[in-house]
Order: sequence, then C-alpha cells, then structure tokens
Amino acid sequence: MTHYQNILLAIDFSDQGHYVGQKAQSLAEQFNAQLHIVHVLDNIPMPGTPYGTVIPLHEKSPDELLEAEKNKLIQISDQLGIAPARRWLIWGEPQQEIIRLAAQEHIDLIVTGSHGRHGLAVLMGSTAKEILYHAQCDVLAVHL
Repeated sequence: MTHYQNILLAIDFSDQGHYVGQKAQSLAEQFNAQLHIVHVLDNIPMPGTPYGTVIPLHEKSPDELLEAEKNKLIQISDQLGIAPARRWLIWGEPQQEIIRLAAQEHIDLIVTGSHGRHGLAVLMGSTAKEILYHAQCDVLAVHL
C-alpha cells in the first residue's frame, strides 16, 4: 500500500462536504500525512482577476460573496486542523486548478466528493471525473 505524505482535500461547500472532510482527515491521521485543503471559486464574479489566482485568506475584501467563501474555508480548515499555510482559495476552473495545485504541492492523494447517479458517465461529477483522469497522483472520490 502507498504511504501518503501530502493529501489534498478538494471541497465544494456542499452539504456533504463535512463527510468528505472527515474521510480526508482520517486518511491523513492514518498515514501521518499533511492535510491540505482547496476550494476553487468558479461561481462568483471576480472581475479583472485571471484564472489561477490564489485569493489571500488573511486580507479583507470589500466583496461580501468572496468574504463568505473565505470564511467557510477558514472554518472548515480550523475544524479539520489544517494549518493556514496549507489552505488554498483559488479563482478558476475547478478541475484544472486542483490538478495544478496537486502538482505544485507534491500531493500524493486528492480526496474529493462524487455524486453517484447512473452509469459511468455520471457516476462522478464532471470535476471529480476530470481530476480522476488527469491527476498525476492517486484520487479518492468519496461517494456522496
């Protein structure tokens, strides 16, 4: 079995995100690995900001939606005991940014949620499916 050293939790703030976070935390404890977290902003306008931009969590923004997203990430990270240096809020296309960050941070395992529906094409959400097919590391798609 592979010994994971860096695990990336890719979270979307869905109702089931807590369950996915607990799975990632449990794996990090089991392997004595560093747990990282990322949330990719793709649903709020970020005028004048190119894709791939890391949003600083410690700086205040006048944008209420952005502040709400930052606060959610900070709260979840605090609950899971993830150090501030391993928390990422990025503006962009989720699958691309998660894969890019995983390579940049030498991630061994990406943990993400998947929405089970019918058939292989919709077994996982498009983000989870793209991560599975294109990541250069292992991927755990937690069934929601």
